[in-house]
Amino acid sequence: MQEMLKEKLWTYIVHNNPDLMLNLQQDFAVTHYLEDKVNGIQFLTSQLRAENKPGYVIEALCMEELIKDLLPSKFNYIRNILENEFTQDFQRIKESGLLTYEIVNLISESETAFATFGFTEDNEQNRMLHYAIAGTIRQYMESE
Repeated sequence: MQEMLKEKLWTYIVHNNPDLMLNLQQDFAVTHYLEDKVNGIQFLTSQLRAENKPGYVIEALCMEELIKDLLPSKFNYIRNILENEFTQDFQRIKESGLLTYEIVNLISESETAFATFGFTEDNEQNRMLHYAIAGTIRQYMESE
């Protein structure tokens, strides 16, 4: 179960938090991070097994707990704004094969806005945050 959870968590990170993925790889910390996260929910896993929950339920509840602090995804948030509001830039970057790299750069450029407005599931729809991030994207694209 633990190995499967590590694999699923890593897959989630690769698709939704590539900035974290790159940082973990750069620091040679992937294995340590995954082991720490999965070890941190051993109590939950044991409790669910003791309650005779089916495997798929245990997996789903454990994954929910594992990704809790990875939500919402700054990567997906910026990607969505870029794709919907900067369509030509999005296509150009996507075709160049640099989409992930550029979005990770945009996450770094947007940290002030994320910190100012906070970035949680509760305020993900905050229009002021949206405008601040869109403005950062615009400045970034103009500087290229």
